[in-house]
Amino acid sequence: MAKLRILIAGGGTGGHIIPALAAARELVARHGAEVLFVGTARGLETRLVPAAGFPLQLINVGPLNKVSLATRLRTLSRLPLSIVACRRMIREFRPGAVLGVGGYASGPAMAAALGMGVPTMAFEPNAMPGLTNRLVGKWVRAAAVNFPAALRWFRNGEVTGVPVRPEFFTLAPATGAPHLLIFGGSQGARIFNTHLPQLAPALLCAVPGLTILHQSGARHAEVTQAAYAASGADPERWQVRPFLDDMAAQFARAHVVLARSGASTVAELAAAGRPALLVPFAAAADGHQLRNAEAMVEAGAAAMLEEKELEVSGKLLGALIGLLTSPIRLAAMATAARTQAHPDAAARIADRLAELAGGA
Repeated sequence: MAKLRILIAGGGTGGHIIPALAAARELVARHGAEVLFVGTARGLETRLVPAAGFPLQLINVGPLNKVSLATRLRTLSRLPLSIVACRRMIREFRPGAVLGVGGYASGPAMAAALGMGVPTMAFEPNAMPGLTNRLVGKWVRAAAVNFPAALRWFRNGEVTGVPVRPEFFTLAPATGAPHLLIFGGSQGARIFNTHLPQLAPALLCAVPGLTILHQSGARHAEVTQAAYAASGADPERWQVRPFLDDMAAQFARAHVVLARSGASTVAELAAAGRPALLVPFAAAADGHQLRNAEAMVEAGAAAMLEEKELEVSGKLLGALIGLLTSPIRLAAMATAARTQAHPDAAARIADRLAELAGGA
């Protein structure tokens, strides 16, 4: 039997590329596949894919959604050449199937594959699909989604969940004094960096024994650290760090996580069974973070505040105190979060791709 080859296209953010890498590893482990990634020079794939040991080819294409007219026209002018480049890669690599994971490179690669009759599969981690996946959704052979709400956009879709590192699924409930983890993504969240130092003294006073770990992002670490220090909050009970590389270990300590609601963050919260207060990024394309948060709230796994609500005096403070002082509610949220987890997501995506490619 010929060697199974899979082309994975897309990236840009960790929410796109980290699940794609997990699926790629499963393709290699379960099916002995050869995997080629296609991305752009501006995305995280340029760092993460080579570091994971997979080959990466780049195309020149940019954004279409929520950008200026000039940027949109520039992207449209480059689109034909990027599709031609993807057609050439497909002819040379001869994949049995193409997986589009969203992001700039996904559109041209999926268009090329569809035009050449190569089986295609879309991966959509958000409750509201991005522009590329909405455009190709009814044309692909199969789709893997995280939220049932996304199924209506795709042909032959199934809820597989988002691949998450195995260590998240083995975390026990947090014990000891209450601990709040504030996580704004790899770049931090300016809105958290602004509001949390201001309310830290009152929060620490209201919740006995509480400690806070605040991930600020590298660019904002010094300013955030200074803001906490200036607030008068007990320095023994808070810590600011620019990055958190050991996320599973940090989740293990947390009784509550204050976070954005990107797809990867939501999937990790579910896998870890961690109660969360979610604040969706208001400028996220197509409002997908709001939809993700709403789905977790509906499941009973999280509480949510919109960005505008953080400007209402006492709203964020009251929400955090209410959670951190309600162990019965937190236990129920943790149980509900686990119901949204998908420990076999990467394997299911890999198996479906192998089936499409005729390699199963």
